[in-house]
Amino acid sequence: MQFVVYIIVYPLLWLVSMLPFRLLYAFSDFLYLFIYRIFGYRSKTVKENLQLVFPEKSAAEIKTITKQFYHHFCDMMVEAIKSLTISKAEMKKRFRFSNVELLQDLEQRNRSVALMCAHYGSWEWIFILQHYIDNKGYAVYKRLVNSHFDKLIKRIRAKYNSHLITTKETIPILMRAKVKGTPFICGFVSDQSAKPNKALHWGEFMGYKVPMHTGAEMLAKRLDLAVVFFSVKRLKRGYYETSFETITENAKDFENYEITDMFFRLTEAQIKSAPQYYLWTHKRWKHKDKSASDYHEVKA
Repeated sequence: MQFVVYIIVYPLLWLVSMLPFRLLYAFSDFLYLFIYRIFGYRSKTVKENLQLVFPEKSAAEIKTITKQFYHHFCDMMVEAIKSLTISKAEMKKRFRFSNVELLQDLEQRNRSVALMCAHYGSWEWIFILQHYIDNKGYAVYKRLVNSHFDKLIKRIRAKYNSHLITTKETIPILMRAKVKGTPFICGFVSDQSAKPNKALHWGEFMGYKVPMHTGAEMLAKRLDLAVVFFSVKRLKRGYYETSFETITENAKDFENYEITDMFFRLTEAQIKSAPQYYLWTHKRWKHKDKSASDYHEVKA
């Protein structure tokens, strides 16, 4: 059944990816009408999240941010599809880096990097980064249910010398690279909600205590990785600029979870500057102001 879905859907995705950008964004506007105006995809969650973290904003401001978010959300969807056929030259023109020299310097010093980011701006085209650096690139991801689409996504990323690895694969793959003395750069989208009964750290995010993933920090300490944060700024429709900021080159010098908290402070600054570009459709604050012990008590 998965293959049947794949052979039906893939040609449609390919046709969309072949559209010139002017028509691609016209298609995005069409999606916006269906996803937000007609079906209201997760609109309740988006509204609740925005009201929760921005209690000072009026109903009119929340509505404006919501509309802007859904327009951006649809743009990201079509941009992800465009990855099927977009040329490297076109992607380099549309996804620029303001200070890639920071990573190039670490590379010249033979340092491996944990590259941390949030679901903000556009992370779909970050893989073009591999055309500016030589170190092998990895990105931690969640395997897709449909194995055929999963292989497709991996194939697209591999074009740019980036390789998707699951959470379970991360430690053994990076450990082997460390033992071989092969520098690498590994991307972590670290703002997802961790399972509350397994979270090692509960920290503050946008004013609320929530369970946090700490894998990037723990691996940085274990493998002596430099930790770098990257933020994405939307310049105009279809054009982005990424900047890098070193959190630390000496992760072991920090107390446990301090680096994770620093990452979330940087993420908060991004969100507050332009909230419409954060991924508000997820229930990121559903476990707010609890702890692992509270969760076990509720489940008992």
